[in-house]
Amino acid sequence: MSVPGGLGKLEDVTPELKAFCNEVKATVEEKVGKKYDVYTAKSYRHQMVQGTNYFVKVHVGGDDYIHLRLFEALPCDGQKRELHSIQTNKTESDEIAYF
Repeated sequence: MSVPGGLGKLEDVTPELKAFCNEVKATVEEKVGKKYDVYTAKSYRHQMVQGTNYFVKVHVGGDDYIHLRLFEALPCDGQKRELHSIQTNKTESDEIAYF
């Protein structure tokens, strides 16, 4: 069982979360300064706050991965969705942790 405010268990990415990752791909590429031919969301953990933080592992080709922190506000707050931050130079075995 998750601790309130803590990160949930590791899960496979849902179609909805894949779509969210794809929505922010251009922004991710702009922030890291490179284009990704491969960009596949693989797994995630979530954190319930005043909305939801999603910490997503994304395969970007070869042995390379990035971690995305995405935020989705509550419906009463407009359900705004945004890219919060990115971690680069990750591998398949790197744990998804809070950042």
